[in-house]
Amino acid sequence: MIELEGLTKRFGDKVAVDHLTFQVRPGMVTGFLGPNGAGKSTTMRMMLDLDNPTSGTVRIDGRHYHELDEPLKYIGALLDAKSMHGGRSAYNNLLCLAQSNRIPTSRVAEVLDMVGLGAVARKKSKGFSLGMGQRLGIASALLGDPEILMFDEPVNGLDPEGIHWIRNLMKALAGEGRTIFVSSHLMSEMALTADHLIVIGQGRLLADTSMADFIHDNSRSYVRLRSPQQERLRDVLREEGLTAVEAGEGALEIDGATTEALGELAARHGIVLHELSSQRASLEEAFMQMTAGSVEYHAHSEHDGAPPPPAGPRWGGEWDRSPGGVSDHGKGA
Repeated sequence: MIELEGLTKRFGDKVAVDHLTFQVRPGMVTGFLGPNGAGKSTTMRMMLDLDNPTSGTVRIDGRHYHELDEPLKYIGALLDAKSMHGGRSAYNNLLCLAQSNRIPTSRVAEVLDMVGLGAVARKKSKGFSLGMGQRLGIASALLGDPEILMFDEPVNGLDPEGIHWIRNLMKALAGEGRTIFVSSHLMSEMALTADHLIVIGQGRLLADTSMADFIHDNSRSYVRLRSPQQERLRDVLREEGLTAVEAGEGALEIDGATTEALGELAARHGIVLHELSSQRASLEEAFMQMTAGSVEYHAHSEHDGAPPPPAGPRWGGEWDRSPGGVSDHGKGA
């Protein structure tokens, strides 16, 4: 389990993370969402002692990260796949990590095979594609067979097969009772993977809830109807106190009623239906609705007369601000 209590990080007068308190529990995939600049990367770095909090605490199974003698056996993390030493082979990159954490050498080949890099284990990582580098970073997170795993944009650069693989891997690990914490901007992928969501905006906690409840609480659900007897259908709905909104293509949208109730209503009145479907917003739509007031970076059309967005990163953004791009791998070593 990962526990945050009052976690705060300031860079000068900029508050990147603002008194975050939440738990990442075992046995499920917890998604970590927020707009660019929300403080997600800074939060994950503080979990691994790569950034020191201004105030507040983070505990990994009840202890601070720096109190873990062999941290890769407790928590594995992928924050930046490019942090691997390009002049070393994939095997030697992992071997250094294994030796620093007293992990058996045999585990190196095991995880390389697990992520599909067994055939290129002796090749230097600087020649790897983005997807291959991502797989190597995932291998490093798995190296110590930890109970807690953290991934920042784990599908970055992966092909469809790789995306399917990492999605199923995270679900399988959670099914074993492990704690899985994953940050991603790909809402469609997060919707397929995460069971629980932590959502932040401008460094503050916006939501700590299940995927289903998040979508339900932050979006509109309605029933879509189509009928060749549309005028008759409108009259029947009006008699029941239901408001139908025209949605184009001869369809009507009705709030405040279930598909079962509307189907039975149409049947009682002998109305033929060509469509009766429950419509629910996507995770992306619910996310946009919740975080609309927390977006720090807005793109503007060159024709809308609005000024261009500011150039370069700002404190609290998702860029790596550490000297030399220090990663979780370097910290664990």
